[in-house]
Amino acid sequence: MNANDVIESYVADVATRLPRRQRNDVAYELRALIDEGLQDRAEEAGRAADADMAVAFLRQFGRPDEVAARYRPQLSIIDPADGHAFLRATAFGMAIIWILGLLEAATAPGSTPMRALAQWWTGAVLPSLWWPGVLVVSYAIAGWVRRRRPRAAQWTPRSADRIHGGRLGMAMATVAIACGLWALMEPTRVLDLAFGGRAAPAAYQAMTYTDAFRHGPAPWLFGLLALYLPLLAFVAIRGRWSPLLRHAESTLTLLVCAAMLWVLVSGPVLMAPHSDRTMKVLMALVLAFSLIAIALEARGRINPAPDKPKHT
Repeated sequence: MNANDVIESYVADVATRLPRRQRNDVAYELRALIDEGLQDRAEEAGRAADADMAVAFLRQFGRPDEVAARYRPQLSIIDPADGHAFLRATAFGMAIIWILGLLEAATAPGSTPMRALAQWWTGAVLPSLWWPGVLVVSYAIAGWVRRRRPRAAQWTPRSADRIHGGRLGMAMATVAIACGLWALMEPTRVLDLAFGGRAAPAAYQAMTYTDAFRHGPAPWLFGLLALYLPLLAFVAIRGRWSPLLRHAESTLTLLVCAAMLWVLVSGPVLMAPHSDRTMKVLMALVLAFSLIAIALEARGRINPAPDKPKHT
């Protein structure tokens, strides 16, 4: 090949990546641009342009797909502004899927370490790739909607001490916690409520606490959970959070996490082994999510201050 053949090949590679209506015009412009640039390169080298010089020049000029992209409008599936949020959501979602899959594999009947690892890989890790796909589609739709309705995506100021969901939402959350705590203190109440006291004995056994749990961590755990009720009720009445109330909530959550950790290591919670195992898996998940939420809140806290000087 001579220099002209190299240029013809390059121009063709670029043009075929463009819409048909653009190809001839871009090829003509690109050919003239390359000829001029290569001629300058040859004059600097003091010799005629050959194939090697043309290849070196065109490699510096850019790959054909990169050059073709300069002649087309940019296409972004995900808006660049959403890139970091997409990455965080992908990592967080896949971590949850992997943890849940690992717990399921580890607690399956007859599970061994190697069998659990194989089940986790084929049953959770590989199928988890659906999650990034869902996020790509979701962020693409969100970006399209923002471009179509820019006024709806305008920034609005938000108060730092606001209540998510408003007072009504906080009141409903308080009632929900009270109901959940009522059922949690004596799970068989749920059976009595649902079946009028005529549930199967095995069901009662599956939802009956062991004496070790009742006289051990249970009073501490339930007592700490009950402290959420006056805290949230006070916030709902006050209509907003304050730094002190936020600190109290974080401290209470850490104490509840410590109590749940105590429950997980202290022995059986429920009389039936299967229900006990399920209960502990759920509690481990709640514990993990609570600690992650606290870590994210601490990481997202901002105290404006200048950068510290670097000591050399």
